[in-house]
Amino acid sequence: MKRLKTILLIDDDDTTNYLNHRLLSRMETADEIRVVTNGEEALEYLQNAFADVEGYPRPDLIFVDIKMSVMDGFEFLEEYQKFDEADKSRTVLLMLTSSASFYDLEKLKQFPEVLKHYSKPLAEADVREIMQEHF
Repeated sequence: MKRLKTILLIDDDDTTNYLNHRLLSRMETADEIRVVTNGEEALEYLQNAFADVEGYPRPDLIFVDIKMSVMDGFEFLEEYQKFDEADKSRTVLLMLTSSASFYDLEKLKQFPEVLKHYSKPLAEADVREIMQEHF
């Protein structure tokens, strides 16, 4: 399995972040796994990463939760769409959710950057599938 440089987890749930970070680390998926806890922090991180600011490695893969405080996943996605296409094209964006609501899954279709959604927390089979399909 190919090893990525950086994965960015965007979720306000500490337990989910812990479980996902532990799984991704154990499977040796990336040199670095960064965690931010809301959409605003994620946008700030990505602005720095896409501007090649030192200390903000550009993520190869982003997992974003739908339901978060401060700025939720959909609000984040609306802002993410404003980034330069060249920057976004080098990053795989996936949605993580504990919500199986029809409304949320339908709304996700408005965001072509989101390639797929996965249930929280990630499972080993999910990670293998993601790595095979996208890397």
